Formats: sequence, structure tokens, C-alpha cells
Amino acid sequence: MKHCIKLFAVVTVFCLIFISVCSKQQTTSSEEYEVTDYQGTVVHFKEKPKRIVTTTKGTDTIVLGLVKPDKMIACDRNLDDPNSSNMLELVKGIPNRVHLPKLEELIVLQPDLVIAADWGDLDYVQSLRDMGINVVVIHGAKNLTDVKENIILISAALGEPDKGQQLISMMEERLNALKEKVDRLVPQDQRQRAVLISRVAYYGGKDCIYDDACQWAGVINGLSEAGLHRGTKLTKEMIVKIDPDVLFLPSYSVRGLADKQSFRDNYINDPSLQHVKAIKSGKVREPRDAYIYSASQDFCFGAQEIAYCTYGDEFKQDDQQHLSVAE
Repeated sequence: MKHCIKLFAVVTVFCLIFISVCSKQQTTSSEEYEVTDYQGTVVHFKEKPKRIVTTTKGTDTIVLGLVKPDKMIACDRNLDDPNSSNMLELVKGIPNRVHLPKLEELIVLQPDLVIAADWGDLDYVQSLRDMGINVVVIHGAKNLTDVKENIILISAALGEPDKGQQLISMMEERLNALKEKVDRLVPQDQRQRAVLISRVAYYGGKDCIYDDACQWAGVINGLSEAGLHRGTKLTKEMIVKIDPDVLFLPSYSVRGLADKQSFRDNYINDPSLQHVKAIKSGKVREPRDAYIYSASQDFCFGAQEIAYCTYGDEFKQDDQQHLSVAE
């Protein structure tokens, strides 16, 4: 009997030790994770990043929808510009500002994660990886599907995959509500045609995120309808041919470096455009840049901004709106 009790005690201790070891292994493995970026590179994380830098305003916006600002060591300088930012208050606590940062700037910041879009110069990516800095490359978003994929990838890189799904659901809920309202208030035969005149060269046609936003807003994108693709230059002759109901002009001045009034007058006062419906009726609008160029979860505000500038106050929305699930 004593022998049995002694044997039972030994087995019990062994089991406790085994459980303890397994528990430690599970804890360690749960802290470490891997993601595969857009280029197929597997990136290994020992823990969730705490010093994040991204190379675009759109990726900054996605990150700030998933984690608090104290996880970012820098953000795009345009997030301080009231004409192009919808997160003025949110970014105040982020210590550094960058704009399309080069290798030297990134090294000085000592990030533990860099998120880079594939449309930029990626020569620095391998250099950072050779220094032990994690880099995740995402796809430059051209449509809403790309935005969702980027949210999923970035949330995985941050160790917050569930929050990525939550953020997408929140965005979709707002988009569906907007579409339902447009369908209820604006019959198909009353849908209006818009033309976007952008400071961003060759932007606004097919293969642009703006084109997707127009569809959710119930607005006919005159550039896309005319067959213009991303990369095709919009001419004044094309504007005359499209004859839009509403004309969208830039609301920003490139951080005060461009003359907004001269840019506007170049179109509004041009004799060749005086018979265009939008100019004749005075329906020239300046949608908020912070919304209509958004390649993030805030795409939903871009779609609503287009509806507001086209169909009026029924679709009005406040300034500085931003979707976030960060706790």
C-alpha cells in the first residue's frame, strides 16, 4: 500500500512538471507568430510590435484603426494637415513625422516593424531585414477589395487578426447603410454624373479606389464611364464631352504650396467650359481630401462625402471621422 502511494506521488509530480512545461511552451508559442506579406515573404514576430512605422498615409490610417497611437513611432506629416487629415487629434501623441521615408530616416527611428506599400521604392526593404527589422510589404490599394486585404494583412502583422475582421465589418456596415439610403432617396433615373479634377496626376478613372467609392455613393463616375483608366490624363476636351452634372475640385493646397484659387479659376473661368452643366448650374464642389482619397477603412467616409457633395445635406457628415477598434 505504501509502495502504491509513493508511486502515485511520483506520477503526480511528473504530471505537474509536464503540464508546467507544456504551459510554458504554449505561452511562448502564442507570443510568437508569422505572417506572409504581399510579396510572399514570411515575416516572423517574437512579440507584437511596439515601434511601428508605415510609409504611406493610408497604412498609417489602417494601423491607427487597430492599435493606439503609442504603438507608432512616426506617422505621415500630412496627418497634421487639416486639409488632408481626418485624425488631427489622434496623431498628436506620435513623436515623429515622415513622408515617403528613405532608409536612413527609418534606421534612425529604430522601428520594430515597417509597413511598406509595393508602389514605392522598395530598395531599402532587404537592407532593413538584414538589420533584423521586420518589414511587411502590402499592395497599393486600387479598389475596396485591396483595402480589405491590406487590413487583414496589417492586422495579422500587428498580432491583432480579430481586430482586422472587426474593422472590416464596421466599414461594411456603414457602406451598406449608405447604399440603402442612396437607393431609397435617389432613384436610378436621377443619378448624377460627376467628374473629379485631381491634383494627383492621372487619377479618378477606372482602377482607382475613387471609382469604387462612386459606386457606393450612387454617383456615375464620368471618367470611368468615358473609358478613362488610372494613368490617363483628363483634358478639358474630355470634360466637355462628358458634360458632368457636378464637378469636383481639390479642397487642399498641398500644405499651402499651391494656389488653390488659381487652380479653380483655370476651370471655372475657362470660356471653353462655360457650357458644361456643372459650371452652368454652379454645381462645383470641393469634397474633403481626407475622405475621398482614403485607401483604408475610412473609405466609407469617402463614399459618403461623394454622396453629400452630389445629392446634398441628407448625406452630410462631420469632419474628423475615423473608424477604429483600438482599445
